[in-house]
Amino acid sequence: MPEIHKIVITGGPCGGKTSALTRIQTALSHLGYTVLVVPETATALISGGVAPWTCGSNEEYQKCQMTMQMQKERIFEQAASTMSSDKILIVCDRGEMDNKAYMTDEEFSNVLDYLGMSEAELRDGYDAVFHLVTAAKGAEKFYTLENNGARYETIEQARELDDKFIEAWTGHPYLRVVDNRTDFEGKLRHLIREISYFLGELAPYELERKFLIDYPDEAWLDSLPNCQKVPIVQYYLRSEPDQEIRIRQRGASGEAIFTLTEKAIKGTYKHLVRQRRLTEREYEMLLLQADPKMRMIEKTRYCLTYEGQYFEIDLFPCWDDQAIAEIELSSEETPVSFPPELKVIREVTGDPTYRNAVIASKPKGATH
Repeated sequence: MPEIHKIVITGGPCGGKTSALTRIQTALSHLGYTVLVVPETATALISGGVAPWTCGSNEEYQKCQMTMQMQKERIFEQAASTMSSDKILIVCDRGEMDNKAYMTDEEFSNVLDYLGMSEAELRDGYDAVFHLVTAAKGAEKFYTLENNGARYETIEQARELDDKFIEAWTGHPYLRVVDNRTDFEGKLRHLIREISYFLGELAPYELERKFLIDYPDEAWLDSLPNCQKVPIVQYYLRSEPDQEIRIRQRGASGEAIFTLTEKAIKGTYKHLVRQRRLTEREYEMLLLQADPKMRMIEKTRYCLTYEGQYFEIDLFPCWDDQAIAEIELSSEETPVSFPPELKVIREVTGDPTYRNAVIASKPKGATH
């Protein structure tokens, strides 16, 4: 069977998706991948006369669009499974969760019921998500409606949609936001680099900073549209002293995804990371290799997007006055901006005391 990865390229209007898709095909083909692109569904439907304003209601339109989108992706996956290529990348020009940005909560709930899917199943059915920030945020002079006949948004509407797309995908285990801090060529290079890291074609370094924070207001976090709560259970496997190998169940039973992560520490900020998804059966088999000296880690993770940053806030049952906030960065020099509601005690990047593996090695019931 070929190695198949399915990713989403999303973003606000005029974020550069069209150019990015062409660059992805060229760059990844040179790395030996067969690249398959699932075309955007909404543009095809609206251009063909099927739109929210021509259907009976927006909800009925979304049922049509999301059903068609799901079927297209399944066909591409089926075709990919028959190909002789060793490495196949399926690139979705927008994914199912993008549609949430165009619906009320009630409409989205009704569409999920119609599809027989949960939000987590829909969101986490992709291996990685790459969001290209709209030009309306930081590159306004390049914002245009001319290259897409289905686009109609003003700059302000584009910014609002961009936020909604990020909110819809918040909670995915591999979400990367590519902003407009460089020129457009630099933006495309950044995207290709991030995809290459994900695929393991470049040294898959994780640039991570970690902060000890006051225990956050969970009611506040739960109220945010740009925040998702995810239960996590993880076990550490037997490994060498300079290596961490863990398996993780992410999400509630019946909706969980399972991953294997191998991590080697390469400095204060850098970790060399390899990660792959597991079937539930593989996860159960690897549990037999769990290190008996390490206890299970159980935590609640809040995934929070704020000003183009993706925070992961971990709450541990043994702590009632503090928590850990982590953020992955594109470089060590990238500044970190916290929401004012989160009170930072101090940075603990590189402090072994606050590594999950060290917490797992403490006796059950131990606190700080």
